[in-house]
Amino acid sequence: MSMQPKGPGQRQRFATLSLDYPMSLGVFDKYLDAQQAVDTLSDKGFPVENCLIVGTDLKQVERVTARLTWGRVILAGLLSGLWLGLFVGLIFALFNQQQSAFALLISCALYGALFGLIWSVIGYAFTRGTRDFQSVSQVVATKYEVFVEHKFAQEGRDILAQAGLASQGYPVYTPPASPQAAPPQGAPAESAPPPPPSNRDLP
Repeated sequence: MSMQPKGPGQRQRFATLSLDYPMSLGVFDKYLDAQQAVDTLSDKGFPVENCLIVGTDLKQVERVTARLTWGRVILAGLLSGLWLGLFVGLIFALFNQQQSAFALLISCALYGALFGLIWSVIGYAFTRGTRDFQSVSQVVATKYEVFVEHKFAQEGRDILAQAGLASQGYPVYTPPASPQAAPPQGAPAESAPPPPPSNRDLP
């Protein structure tokens, strides 16, 4: 996801999906955890209008709801067409005073049911049995990261650390360690260079 600085044509008084110079406050496994972190900042008087929750590592989840058969296809087509016909018939009945409203509703409902039946049967026939199930799908994020403007980053980290969110499984962003780190344990120590020869050692 790109988080470029705000353009000059955007109004500053309205919230936009961008930050000037975003810095990370933490990465969370669930959206509720990221929401709780932002809510904690808000309770402490932090300017949360400078925060941004970004879902990363997107994946599509498809939940199979039922097995699809000719009976289900016909019934679903009839019902969907029936509701559509009733809706159209109701609109016609409001503006047509020459015909009985009840008769108009019945005729539109029958035509709608017939249309829905034909449409669903033709659509299912074209699949040729390659998708004999019903399902619902949704795109969800695997990780949620909280960003904030750079000038409020340290204040936000201090508030989250004081609230103990890091100890409860909410990792708080910390700056990288200094490049001048101590050598790892077990590493051989560098040998000191030999001393320069004295005048007595010279031949």
